Amino acid sequence: MNVPDNTALLVMDIQEGIVARVQDDPDYLPRLGRAIDAARRADIPVVYVVIGFRSGHPEVSGRNAMFSALPPGAFAEGDPHAAIHPDVAPRPGEVVVTKKRVSAFTGSDLELVLRSAGITRLVLTGLATSGVVLSTLRQAADLDYGLTVLADGCADRDPEVHRLLIEKVFPGQAEVSTVDQWAAAVG
Repeated sequence: MNVPDNTALLVMDIQEGIVARVQDDPDYLPRLGRAIDAARRADIPVVYVVIGFRSGHPEVSGRNAMFSALPPGAFAEGDPHAAIHPDVAPRPGEVVVTKKRVSAFTGSDLELVLRSAGITRLVLTGLATSGVVLSTLRQAADLDYGLTVLADGCADRDPEVHRLLIEKVFPGQAEVSTVDQWAAAVG
């Protein structure tokens, strides 16, 4: 596995309120932490992506079934469920991008951040595989980014959906690896 210099690790939706919904794997956060540590040791930028709204959710249309169902104040400033989980929190100087939809690109400045840094390859991790990872992978592929998905750096409420995406869907647009394989490749 070749990891070019123009690579960034995306850590997506690892927020308290989302992590709480996917707790079947107690090793998930430590494993994700190993990927983050490997990226930092290899001087690969770690970019955090979070879902966030203004107070009152003016960005959320009533036609958006997923986000219009959120309770008032959810994932808005001051909501403790919106915080990045402390086990994998960003270090000072690491970029945190706030998005307004499922894809990391939609309603955020992620593409500007990546382009400004000369990033052309993304390593995707996050919750959930069928949500932010799938949507971001599809949009990133359309934007011509090279892609790697860390299979065990993602998780989903439905293990069968996760398996299907990792084994059948993602390989058509991305290299699929494990955290340990990728960490070994980056040194």
